[in-house]
Amino acid sequence: MITFEHDVTVQLNGEDIRALHFPSGHTDGDSIIFFPKNNVLHMADDFVRYGFPYIDALSGGSVQEMIDALEKASAQLPADVKVIPGHGAISNLDDGRAFVKMLKETSAVVQNAINAPKTLDQMKQEKILAAWDSKWSGDFIKTDAWIETLYNSSTGSQGKFMKHN
Repeated sequence: MITFEHDVTVQLNGEDIRALHFPSGHTDGDSIIFFPKNNVLHMADDFVRYGFPYIDALSGGSVQEMIDALEKASAQLPADVKVIPGHGAISNLDDGRAFVKMLKETSAVVQNAINAPKTLDQMKQEKILAAWDSKWSGDFIKTDAWIETLYNSSTGSQGKFMKHN
């Protein structure tokens, strides 16, 4: 077992394996693992392909920290790296950038609604994230649950245990 608070490199079977520590994305203990010899990155649940991500705010997760982790990781990696998401098909950095773009855009829409000010229920009733429904709303995290995640993240509210639907 290896525990660390910062990035660490471990040699295993003749290969350097880099664990990049990014606290507070999906949870408060996230790491992204890079295998330089094979040019493969495992993003764990900081990047998923099933739609809107699950961010466990009760375990220290944060939308903004997830964005920061993905942007910082992308800046450190070769452009042609193969990306293994926490869930879904093998990807690349362009898929990761599209994911970050969605995170930023939906966060901004919810923040603007908070500033208006609108309540969480009003945001859901007005379907403020309808433009992202077809591509990002999935069986696991539906749009209303994502609005609630963004609302709780922006307001610092822990909310209740997140229901996926």
